Amino acid sequence: MPSTDEPLTIDCDECVMQATTACDDCVVTFLCSREPDDALVVDVSEVRALRLLADTGLTPPLRHRRRTG
Repeated sequence: MPSTDEPLTIDCDECVMQATTACDDCVVTFLCSREPDDALVVDVSEVRALRLLADTGLTPPLRHRRRTG
């Protein structure tokens, strides 16, 4: 999770876990039921809320990791 005040942009096309079994319980899918190619922008307060939900076991943790290179 980012530690800055920048929003978190989650884009499946940039995720190293795209098309793996990690997508089956991805928090983005869990919360939004979005289309596979849709991006989601999460602001800092929402990132904190997602972290709290995941830390308490109420949602799957965010596993998105941006591809490099």
